[in-house]
Amino acid sequence: MNTDTTQNQASSSSNVTVPAAAAVYDIDTSHSSVTFKVRHMMVANVRGELGQVSGQVTLDEADLTRSSVNATIDAATISTRDAKRDEHLRSADFLDVAGHPLITFKSTRIQAGKGGALFVIGDLTIRGTTREVTLDVETPSPEVRDPWGNVKRGIAARARINRKDFGVSWNVALEAGGILVGDEISINLEIELLRKPATAA
Repeated sequence: MNTDTTQNQASSSSNVTVPAAAAVYDIDTSHSSVTFKVRHMMVANVRGELGQVSGQVTLDEADLTRSSVNATIDAATISTRDAKRDEHLRSADFLDVAGHPLITFKSTRIQAGKGGALFVIGDLTIRGTTREVTLDVETPSPEVRDPWGNVKRGIAARARINRKDFGVSWNVALEAGGILVGDEISINLEIELLRKPATAA
């Protein structure tokens, strides 16, 4: 099934106010992922995918610091390849998906780093709690055209957060000392973008 063509047809046609040099992209949910890593029992890391990510990115080629990001993650689709663990992560002990089904990120400012890298600072909201976080973003890839005529480009980023900052504090103390689940979460984003057609003035 050609998901790229479907997404291109389904792109919103609403007007977006952006700088003249900017281009607007939809996040291609089928080809994007937000993965995480957390320490388990102080001895190993458990990895998983936070959930399906969607949203919009505006890139100002003349000045990338004037770009913006607005993304949403469907927390109900979190996956660590273990059904019981995933069910626990969706519960009130962790993400409380019943009350807070979405994780959101909205950029507030962008700073230039070395070698074309960017620091995207924004508001991350998990289970109703919002904290400022910084994404360390690699230089966006050049645009390419896929076999169906869609214009694509990619962005990779990473961040670290403390889950307790968002009210995710469930844990169990170990007999030998330490805790069952680490507090620090390492997050990696691999995002494929689909360029939206330019909107006439």
